[in-house]
Parts: sequence; structure tokens; C-alpha cells
Amino acid sequence: MACIMRWVRLSIVLVCLLAGFSLQAWPQKPLPVPKKVILDTDIGDDIDDAYALALVLSSPELKLLGVTTAWGDTSLRARLAEGILCETGEQAIPVIAGVPTKAENPLSQASWANRFPAPPDTNTDAIAWMARTIRANPGQITLIEIAPSSNIGALIDRDPAAFHMLERVVMMGGSIYRGYGDLGYAPDRGPSAEYNIKTDVAAAQKLFASGVPITMVPLDSTQLKLNEGMRSVLFRQSTPLTDSLAVLTDEWGVGKTPTLFDVMAVEATIDGELCPAQPMHIRVDDQGYTRVGPGTPNAFVCLHSDSDRFFQFLLPRLMEQRLGMGSSTAGCSQQAGEQ
Repeated sequence: MACIMRWVRLSIVLVCLLAGFSLQAWPQKPLPVPKKVILDTDIGDDIDDAYALALVLSSPELKLLGVTTAWGDTSLRARLAEGILCETGEQAIPVIAGVPTKAENPLSQASWANRFPAPPDTNTDAIAWMARTIRANPGQITLIEIAPSSNIGALIDRDPAAFHMLERVVMMGGSIYRGYGDLGYAPDRGPSAEYNIKTDVAAAQKLFASGVPITMVPLDSTQLKLNEGMRSVLFRQSTPLTDSLAVLTDEWGVGKTPTLFDVMAVEATIDGELCPAQPMHIRVDDQGYTRVGPGTPNAFVCLHSDSDRFFQFLLPRLMEQRLGMGSSTAGCSQQAGEQ
């Protein structure tokens, strides 16, 4: 009997050793490599750009290499983006002011932007920075375009070879069948000349003629309303990010309901199933309409999205976002007063 018990104990030891060996030898599934992205934004007019930047910062699937600002007072826009990065501990991410232009609409969030100093990269040539960054990461960078395409047009003119090294462009812009205010509750009124396209038609035409892969999220799939109940839940979290969004949203318009057009471009970059796209040939006419026509497809276009899925993806990420790896946020806004 004792002999049998010793054999049983030995067998158990051997099984445990083999099991341990198997667990160590079994290949571990590698963590997915974050997608490298550049965010090109006209942050400061409408409020959706701030939410788009917030989602980028809250998404481990993305590695933000830098933010470039487009259209109008690009330096003030850069200060606004720098403020969000500073408040969330992400000061190490460069913010570069892009090509300034004339613009009639004042920045709705200028007061908040003026609390923060100009980013250290403000005097950097944004187009040169984009070209240099893309060339250092050929075929690896997604450019998330949520602004008029003035910086893209300048990059195509100056360094088309670098522009063609992008993996793809994911853009919010255009209108295929639905225009502004067509939310599916009443008969659609037809396409609109969407703001990002019509503001710089020539640059948009260059983009669609470039041959670089494009994923397009137009008005048809991006008129997503952040209602009062959602805002209440979000802002109650009182994190550095949600506090910043709360203040910026009030500066944009107390009591107004944001439409998160640009945020869908970020979600589509992270997970294409959130905004399924189909190939189309898109031509930008001289009035800024995006026309579907015959020819080889030059864009993947998302025409429909699910509002519930969109917000179920977005809101938990914004509420759970924690401080980044940068230095402490203490004194972020005080720096502005010292200048």
C-alpha cells in the first residue's frame, strides 16, 4: 500500500511539472501594436474636435505622434490642443500650428485656449514636421483629418512623395445622400456642401485625386447627438479630461447639444466595424459637394452608423481616461499667466 501511495504522489508531481512546462512553453498572444496616428484638427470652432482629441488620448489602440492645427488662427488652436494635453499629462506629444488662413468665424473656445502657453513646437513648420514624421514611419501612419484640408493640400504640393507614404487618411467630411439636419426622422433633403470640404475645395480635390487610401465618414453617418443625459453622466466623473470637456462645452454653448461629427473619424480608425464602409469613386466639385460617379474607387465611404454603438464605445473611454505619462498637470494654466 505504501508503495502505491508513493507512486501516486510521484505521478502528481510529474503531472504538475509537465503542466508548468506546458504553460511556460505555450506561446503568449502578443498585445496588438498601437496604430500610429497624426491628428489634423481645426479645434476651437465647433466642440466635436475636442471630443475627438479626447478619444484619441483615451484609446490604447492609438499612438498619437502629434497634433497639427488647420485653418484660421492655427496658433490659438494649437494652444487649445496643448491645454487638453497638458491637463491630461500628455505634454510630451507635440502640437504644431499649421498653415494660417483668413477665417471669418471666431473661435468659440478662445477664452479657455488663452489660459495656456503656446506649445513649444509652435514655431515649427507643420508641413515639414508632417513630411519628416511620415518619412520616418513609411506606410505606418494614419492621418486623421477632421479639419479643412489646407495642411494636406500644402503637404501634397511640397512633398507628394512623403504624403504617399501614409498608410491611409481617415477623414470626416463630405455629404453623399444626407445633408445637415437629415437624421432619419423625416425625408432626407439631399446632400450638402459640407464645411470641411467647401472651406478649402482645392485642397480636398487634391486629396481625392492623390491615390492615397481614404476612409471617409460624411454627414450621412456622423450627425450623432451628445444629449443632456449623456453629458450629465460624463461630466459627473470629474477627471482632468471630463472637467476640461465640461468647460469647453459650456464655452461653445451653454445648454446646446453637441453633434460629434469628428469623433466618428477616430472611432472608424480604431474599429472599422463601428462605421462599415463601401468603395466609391468620389469627385469634389467646385461648390464643395462630394459627388459619387463612375470610375475606380478612390475612397471607402461609411454611409450608416449605429448611434447606440457609437456612444457605448465613446463614453466609457472618456470616463475612464487617466493621466498620461507626462509630468504632473499642476500649474498647467498658471504657466499661461507667467508669460
